[in-house]
Amino acid sequence: MVRPPRRHRQPGGRPVVLFPDTFNNHFHTGVGVACVEAIEAAGWRVVMPEGHVCCGRPLYDYGFLDAAERYLHRVLDVLRPHLRAGTPVVGMEPSCLAVFKDELVKLLPHDDDARRLTRNAYHFAEFFRTFDVEPPRLEGKALLWGHCHQRATGGMGPEQELLEKMGLEVRNLQGGCCGLAGSWGFESGKYGISLECGEQALLPAVRDAEDDRIVVADGFSCKTQIEDAGTGREALHVAEVMRLARQEGARRAAAAGARRARATATAAAGAGRAGLGHRARGARRRGRGPGGAPAVTRPPRAVPPRSPAGRCRAPPRPGATPP
Repeated sequence: MVRPPRRHRQPGGRPVVLFPDTFNNHFHTGVGVACVEAIEAAGWRVVMPEGHVCCGRPLYDYGFLDAAERYLHRVLDVLRPHLRAGTPVVGMEPSCLAVFKDELVKLLPHDDDARRLTRNAYHFAEFFRTFDVEPPRLEGKALLWGHCHQRATGGMGPEQELLEKMGLEVRNLQGGCCGLAGSWGFESGKYGISLECGEQALLPAVRDAEDDRIVVADGFSCKTQIEDAGTGREALHVAEVMRLARQEGARRAAAAGARRARATATAAAGAGRAGLGHRARGARRRGRGPGGAPAVTRPPRAVPPRSPAGRCRAPPRPGATPP
């Protein structure tokens, strides 16, 4: 996953482990970058585990429990210093984080570090609510869809609260499943059933959503089903929505700065014109020009002499005899 620019990093912030799941680490890397940016913009220091780590969910979904245990032991080995320090562990992908909240202690019931990870594991929006992190503001509307594993291990309340705290009007869509369920919907003979599941609630709602309503879905499977089922829409992770909010805030701030600059320039120009006029009027009263130079005065206009009858008569022409 590509690290964001250094301006987002918080070397002195409180540490938080962001778990690099396979989906967002290799397929939706933009989601991972947005998650790092959102957490670090809130003042936290993001720690990314070194080397390959995986929750192992696909393994035990198909019965490979021994291999799944080895994967989970590897996760605990890598995260052990952070777990014993009480560092929060935040998931980007709901299906992976759900492993730490549920199946982990069932597969490793006697491991103290496994219990530590379960206590300190948070879905992305759950982390923001638990630690009272203030999100950026964004006006608008959102259609929220919850991943089945997220609904089962914490619910969609934190997600809805976070979006509403940002300023969005949220429709929390209920009912059914997206139908993809990891790789299940890709398997032979299951494609039609997968779409039928999605048509129960999710897909019609996405198609009917207004163009200006943001579709929010954190799960990789849900996002994939929405994009591949002919809805014409692309769902965003909540971290990507927060990035939109920061970008909108930056645009508003830039526009406000430009307006202030124009107002300042207009006021300065008006003050300059007023000062010049004042100086010019004072100079005329003192017989000086605006720059301090002597004022230029016009000679008096010659008035022709008047005849005894009161009529003006023209001055005599050169060489003419006076009357």
